Order: sequence, then structure tokens, then C-alpha cells
Amino acid sequence: MRFGLRAISLLIAGAQLPGAAFASTVPEFVDLARDADIVVLGEVHDNPAHHVNQAEIVAALRPAALVFEMIPQADEEKVNELRATGAGRAAIAAALEWDQGGWPDFAYYWRILTAAPRAQVFGAEQPRADVRRATLEGAAGVFGPDASNYGLDQPLPPAEQRLREAEQAKAHCDLLPPERLPGMVEAQRFRDAGLADAAIWARTMTGGGQVVVIAGSGHADKLRGMPALLSYAQPGLRVVTLGQFEADPENAGDYDALILAPAPAREDPCAGLGAAPEKPAP
Repeated sequence: MRFGLRAISLLIAGAQLPGAAFASTVPEFVDLARDADIVVLGEVHDNPAHHVNQAEIVAALRPAALVFEMIPQADEEKVNELRATGAGRAAIAAALEWDQGGWPDFAYYWRILTAAPRAQVFGAEQPRADVRRATLEGAAGVFGPDASNYGLDQPLPPAEQRLREAEQAKAHCDLLPPERLPGMVEAQRFRDAGLADAAIWARTMTGGGQVVVIAGSGHADKLRGMPALLSYAQPGLRVVTLGQFEADPENAGDYDALILAPAPAREDPCAGLGAAPEKPAP
């Protein structure tokens, strides 16, 4: 990918993490994250309250860079150029062809962008064709020569593999055939590595400035998500994560802080998954 790093021998599955700080308000989390190198703000993608919290945190931290799971790397320069000219929400959404991307209302993310008008924007969304390839060929081969920097060349321990397959099954409403689950785990590892790679690149390109990452809460998991891969690649980084959920998660201790917000009214997320579920867990 875009940033080459020396591989180290830290085993992700064996990493011991401290318990969550259990900050339950935005001001508490801001205090926790103020001196972090990289801050990962999780979300349930279509929960408006989660995006309000993210914007408030970004406004308070004033990071040097914002990394978005939802913006393709190929489009980041376009976004930064438009921001520099004062382009509005509609122009940037159109440039990103947002309505075709499958993400929630761009207004949610515009709120975050306007909270840090001077931040440089970096994209971490992986091409869908590459994500599909990862399900078939494995994350390492698709990621390329830097795969070992993020541990993608190492198989997960059997117990960890089973746990992640169970998570993917649950995320897809138990509708996936068992033989597809290993591929979905590989796709998730691929996406997490892409997020970690983008965050490290953003920090490099801003001279070591603070980086805030906007991603689904599954990616913010310090034990299994992109923060674990950041620690694998650069163990000296101080990474602080926020998990945002709609009910207490079983893995609360895998985040530095948690904030809960009620679920908005939404259609049954399992209704359209019977034919060809594609998307890994958030």
C-alpha cells in the first residue's frame, strides 16, 4: 500500500490491553484523547447522534488530519482541493458520487468536515473489487508487499479465527453459508489494514500531527480492529478509541471509552441480506 514499515514480531492475538476508561460523555472523551497520536471514533453508520458526538470531539481536538472509512483514497486530493476553495456540501458530495456509495446521508459527515476546516482529509475506503478479491484470495495477497507490516501474512490462531467467523455470521444475520465466513474475516482484516495504513500516512504527511479516524465501531476495537494493526506496525503510537453503540456491547473492554445512543427508526437490516450478502461487519 502507500506506506512501507518495518515488520515487528508483536502478535496481535496475544496483545494485552487495558480495560476501557468508560468515558461516557463527549467532554470526558476529549480529555482522554487530547494527547493521543491517533484517535479512532467509532459509529453505527446511520445513527445521527453518533455523528453529532464525532463532530463535537473533532471540533474540540482540532486534529491535523481526518481519515474517513467512507472516502476512497483516490478521491482525497479532490476533497482537499474543494475544501481549499470553500466548496460546499453539495459540491463535495457530488465530487465523491456519494449517493452511489451506499453510505448514509452525507450531511452526517459534512458536519465532521466543517468541525475541522483546516484538517487535511485522507481516504481509507478500499475498492470494492479489492475487497471481493480479499474474500477469495486472502487479505495479504491483495494488500500487497506491505501486508507483513500489519500482520496480514500471519494466520489468526484457530480460536480467534472461530470467534471472528462467529462475529461475521452474526453481522450478516446468520444468513451466510459457513464456507463464506473465512473470506469475510479476510475482507475485514483487509479493511482494517487499509485504515491503519491511511492513519499512519496521514500522521506522516502532517509532520506528526494528531489524526482522527472516522469508522464503524467494529474497526475501532483495540483488540481486533485497526488499532491493533497500528500497534503492530508502530507500537510507540498512543492510540485512543471510542466505541459508539446503541446498547452495551459484549466487548466493552476492547475500547478506551464507550458512548451509547438510542437506535434511530430503521428498516430491518436483515431484510435484504438473503440473496447475496457482501459487506463485512462494521
